[in-house]
Amino acid sequence: MDFGLKRSFRLERESKVVLGLDIGSSSVKIVRLQKEEEGFAVKACAIAEIPSNGSNGDNQRKKLANIVRTIRECIDLSGVKTRLAVCGVSGPEVAVRDFEFPSIPDEEVEGAVQLEASQVCPFKTEDSTVDYQVVSNGGSNVRGIMVAATNALIKSKVYLAREASLHCVLLDVDGLAALNCFRETETPEPGQATAILNVGGSYTNLAIMSDDGWPFVRDLICVGEDIVKKIAAEKSLPVKTVRQILTGNADMDQSEYAESLQRATGKLVADISETLRYYNTQKKSEPLDKMFVCGDFSLAAGFVETLNKQLPVETVLWNPFDKMRSETRNNHRGVLQRNLLQKSGPAMAVAAGLAMRSI
Repeated sequence: MDFGLKRSFRLERESKVVLGLDIGSSSVKIVRLQKEEEGFAVKACAIAEIPSNGSNGDNQRKKLANIVRTIRECIDLSGVKTRLAVCGVSGPEVAVRDFEFPSIPDEEVEGAVQLEASQVCPFKTEDSTVDYQVVSNGGSNVRGIMVAATNALIKSKVYLAREASLHCVLLDVDGLAALNCFRETETPEPGQATAILNVGGSYTNLAIMSDDGWPFVRDLICVGEDIVKKIAAEKSLPVKTVRQILTGNADMDQSEYAESLQRATGKLVADISETLRYYNTQKKSEPLDKMFVCGDFSLAAGFVETLNKQLPVETVLWNPFDKMRSETRNNHRGVLQRNLLQKSGPAMAVAAGLAMRSI
């Protein structure tokens, strides 16, 4: 199954060479891959931090300008030449749902999907773009996956890419991109569902691929920034200091913050557990026994270990680049990029999944 948005979100058809552009709340990630007989090889990659907006008086225009500058910086760091980008969307303005209709003619499927979207999406579908993919159109029912995103969110991603001199040729959903990356790099055990937890600063995506290949994606409210702020409040420390502690950039004993981290992740653990219970009830799939964690906050010291202690499934850090060959250049930039893949690979899983798309 080719997960992602295939028709109405596609903007251009120019080339098969694209880069994955993951624009987060605190950083920008770029990955360019090349498909080979034995799998994907990394040709270039980069991460650039988005500068803090400073005072609360900063307006939206300044924030967008910061992001555009960071995208350009990331392009320079990566050394990529292609200007065709696949971007991702997630959050409350995105919905991924499966559908199943009684057997209907092909020409009536789109109308049925639009009606279904208007009933299940948490936003107005008349101000949104809805796409779908029929997965099974045999027997008595029509089954498939639909994706909806607000036009405002779509336009914002296209705008940021364009201002950075890139062409957004395709939009995908972060959770689906992570699942696609996993499918291309790992070999799930037969009869087992796979769960990917992508934890960023502003959004947390829980994506599950059932044993029969059906995706389930939900975006959770609790995010990495919430955890940082809770620890900062409990310890009476600046948020910036807590970030430095969790990333190992502060001269402090991280073990002193283990209990605070466990308490701060309580809401996220509860949200994940509730979503897993809902999934098991609705999908009647094989039970999950392992969850793969990626995203910016997955690299926080002790975070994955804390989740592993509290969740009902084994939780491990996932670096998709462990299963890819690196073909970055044999120069200083190439060395830095190979080190980046080893150190920060889990943070770039979505960017890798986006880079695996073809147009």
